[in-house]
Amino acid sequence: MNASRKTALLGMLTAAAVALSFLESLLPVLPFLPPGAKAGFSNIVTMFAAGFWGPLPALTVAVLKSGFVLVTRGATAGAMSLCGGVLSTLVMWLCLKGRCSLLITGVAGAMTHNLAQLGVAIAMTQTPGLVYYLPALMLFAVAAGTVTGLLLKAVWPPLTTLADRLLGPKEKR
Repeated sequence: MNASRKTALLGMLTAAAVALSFLESLLPVLPFLPPGAKAGFSNIVTMFAAGFWGPLPALTVAVLKSGFVLVTRGATAGAMSLCGGVLSTLVMWLCLKGRCSLLITGVAGAMTHNLAQLGVAIAMTQTPGLVYYLPALMLFAVAAGTVTGLLLKAVWPPLTTLADRLLGPKEKR
């Protein structure tokens, strides 16, 4: 029964991350943002999974969401999502394990995600000059990470209550 409940919770978190990623892809690209810049709302779910449950469930959410991105937006977007998602998930988990605030964790995750994606873009295009986007990407990451960290802070209590009801308080981790 507990394994089924854990799987159900992981499925719900993954569905939420996929839904947020899809909804975010529908938002118009703003001309003053760096190419490919997104708010990263699905990172809210990954950050919650990392803080509530640990790195493996959070990585599962990130990898499954990247699979959705691969299928719906292609190989380039899938590779960027996977690399950015895995690396930022590990950094967010380390931040939360080190008792960083959700705001700092969100910013660190967004910065890491952008760095990983920039690395993928440079490797795929063989264009080292893309590194000149780094200052704009880091500035955007601070803004996006702040928003995701604050949003998670707001939804943490109801998410924790839902997870505790599904798993029982002792089954969290």
